[in-house]
Amino acid sequence: MGVIRRAVVIGNGFPNSENQSIGLVRALGLSDKNVLYRISRYKGGINEWLHWLPVSLHKRINHMIRHFRGYSQSLLTSQGKQLTPQSSETGVSAGLDGPLLVVASGRDTISIASSTRQLASENDFVVQILHPRLQLNRFDLVITPRHDYYPLTPSAREQVFRFLRTWITPHEPPDNHVVLTVGALHQIDFATLHNSASAWHDEFAPLPKPLLVVNTGGPTRNCRYDVDIVQLTASILSVLVSCGSVRLSFSDKTPQKVSDVIIRELGNNPKVYIWDGQDSVIMISEACCTGKPVYVMGAELCRWKLAEFHRTLRELGVARPFTGSEDMSENWSCPPLNDTGPSS
Repeated sequence: MGVIRRAVVIGNGFPNSENQSIGLVRALGLSDKNVLYRISRYKGGINEWLHWLPVSLHKRINHMIRHFRGYSQSLLTSQGKQLTPQSSETGVSAGLDGPLLVVASGRDTISIASSTRQLASENDFVVQILHPRLQLNRFDLVITPRHDYYPLTPSAREQVFRFLRTWITPHEPPDNHVVLTVGALHQIDFATLHNSASAWHDEFAPLPKPLLVVNTGGPTRNCRYDVDIVQLTASILSVLVSCGSVRLSFSDKTPQKVSDVIIRELGNNPKVYIWDGQDSVIMISEACCTGKPVYVMGAELCRWKLAEFHRTLRELGVARPFTGSEDMSENWSCPPLNDTGPSS
């Protein structure tokens, strides 16, 4: 295989998934030589109940519905290949000669990426980010968090009835073409942090220090919470004495009643500023890559592989539980969590 000088990113329309692929491409020095192709599903009506299905099966069912009911929506757009080309970051075309890197992330991209591997030349290289669950040999490389293999651990097997274990993936430990990470890949690196620090200097320089940044995410299947997380407000109030200022963000997944309580309790405090942001494993991974002290609250509510993820962060010393008794003027250092660089 020659030197890869161009890349194709297969996206599913979700920023969390696509950012991982783009982050890997950037780390490989291909930020100006990539193009994004995006898969999109049918929307509206009964299709909103079919998003849990694989794209190929969703397409067949929709075709049946269209045949019998006259539906006329399209599942995947573009040039008859079920993909929509999007511009690359710099607008540079990836349509050049030479070996091609194909990077995909997310469940909806698995069938497209595996088909690409079967049809591509031996000089092309297909990477699937996040565990595809089955048939890993359909990809040249799989990059996935270590906690995706939590179901194989003794503690996980104790939580599952024996007759259900065969239905839980993965079934085998990672082989030599699987790269394990601690957290999620993303686009943040030293250059990004440096540029952002310069861009936001005038905004943050006048703020009283120390500055506490609080990112509030939303519940997931394996990490549920509701208004019980509003103990966060009490914890923040407890550390305000040792804080110069607080910047607090919500994601689009933060329950409205949770954000309402936090805004009511903290919104009028002159030290607190609130804005909207994003969440997930990626949000925590990005925070841990800064090398700054990171506290996590609510990890005890997580279970299954997300509980394993938080346990690993604590063992590595890159994150600590937030209890509300911390002295924010006390600084502690930790090595930045960098999964994207080694993966590339």
